[in-house]
Amino acid sequence: MAEPRVPGGRGAEIDLPCGESVHVHDLDMGMREYECDCGETHAVVTDVHPPSRFVPEFLVEVLRATIDTDDDLGEFGTPHVMGVVLEEFPEEVVSENVEDDQDVGYALVWLTDFDSRRLHEIVVELLVELMEHAVSHADDDSAMAQFEDDMLDFDVAEFVEQYRRERDFSGPHDTAA
Repeated sequence: MAEPRVPGGRGAEIDLPCGESVHVHDLDMGMREYECDCGETHAVVTDVHPPSRFVPEFLVEVLRATIDTDDDLGEFGTPHVMGVVLEEFPEEVVSENVEDDQDVGYALVWLTDFDSRRLHEIVVELLVELMEHAVSHADDDSAMAQFEDDMLDFDVAEFVEQYRRERDFSGPHDTAA
C-alpha cells in the first residue's frame, strides 16, 4: 500500500525555493548537491553531516565550547549552523523534519537555492560574524582589535577553495552524528 505524502512524514515531498519539488527519498546522506529539474544545483545538508563539512574540526570544538545551545539538539552542530543560514536567507533555504521516515537515515534536511560552494562561503561568513560577536562580548579590546586585524587578511572565497580542495570528507569527524 502506498504511503501518503504528508509533510514531515514518510514519503515527504519538499518544495524547493525555485518552485520545483523533490521527494525526500531522492536525497541520501551522502549528497552535497541536488541537480534540480529547474536546471540549477541546490546544496543539500542533513543533520548527520558534521559541521566540519564547512570549517576545520578545531574550530568546531571552539564553537562548541563557547556557544550554549538552548534546544534539544545537543551541542552546537550542523542543525545550529543551518538555523543561522535559514535565519539569514529565509527565502532561499527550505528545511524538512523527516524523523518519522526511518528509510532515509537522517532526521533533518535543508536545501538551498544556491549550490554547495556558495552555501559553504555563506556558512563561513556567518560563523566569522558569530565569532566576532562573541569576541566583542569578551571585554578585551586587544582581543577584538586582534580579531579585526586577522579578519582583514582573511579571504572567505580563498579559504573555502583551499578547504574544499584539502578536506577529506571520509575522515573520522565525518561519521554520522
